[in-house]
Amino acid sequence: MSQAILEIKHLKKSFGANEVLKDISLAVHKGEVISIIGSSGSGKSTLLRSINLLEEPSGGQIIFHGQDVLEKGYDLNTYREKLGMVFQSFNLFENLNVLENAIVAQTTVLKRSRTEAEEIAKENLNKVGMTEQYWQAKPKQLSGGQKQRVAIARALSVNPEAMLFDEPTSALDPEMVGEVLKTMQELAETGLTMIIVTHEMEFAKDVSDRVIFMDKGVIAEQGTPEEIFEDPKEERTKVFLQRFLK
Repeated sequence: MSQAILEIKHLKKSFGANEVLKDISLAVHKGEVISIIGSSGSGKSTLLRSINLLEEPSGGQIIFHGQDVLEKGYDLNTYREKLGMVFQSFNLFENLNVLENAIVAQTTVLKRSRTEAEEIAKENLNKVGMTEQYWQAKPKQLSGGQKQRVAIARALSVNPEAMLFDEPTSALDPEMVGEVLKTMQELAETGLTMIIVTHEMEFAKDVSDRVIFMDKGVIAEQGTPEEIFEDPKEERTKVFLQRFLK
């Protein structure tokens, strides 16, 4: 397996007296697709938000290419630029059209020229099926699935080393889930490093290199999709899967 680009070591996160993450350690390798599953409240989204520092960890290390990003003096902006993030609720700018949504981070954060940013945005919008006919549309004119594909294109346009997906289909109507999962599967096939918090078990089974089951703030079990879905070792993994895979 390739060298780890991201290592999480003994990561902890508390909100007051509530310890949401308890000593989480994992390594993420280049090109790896990791799905994180578990019940609501198990800490999945908090882990993702702590990895990209939307939440400040209470303890532990986040090692990116051999450097601890939590150490004083580390350039956090550079780190954040290397991690694309796709949220449950799209987080598009309602006053901007589709093309502008995919450009704005490139010109403001990466300081790319408008011409270069447009070229990259158009390439990534086409990649996720949001072709030229949609570029002038405002978010309110799009379906939920289309909004999420724009959000994915926007994240891809900053050329991240890894993409983090926080339950990207949970806010979608059932008929729109498939189009977003298809887009994500196509991205996985390109070799993009992906960490996905999801409740779509079939997707996790079919697309992942590794599946992590979280429970009560810890990684209770992890392994290949075959190991987790066909032969789980932990009783709490079995109980959780029985609810989803009836």
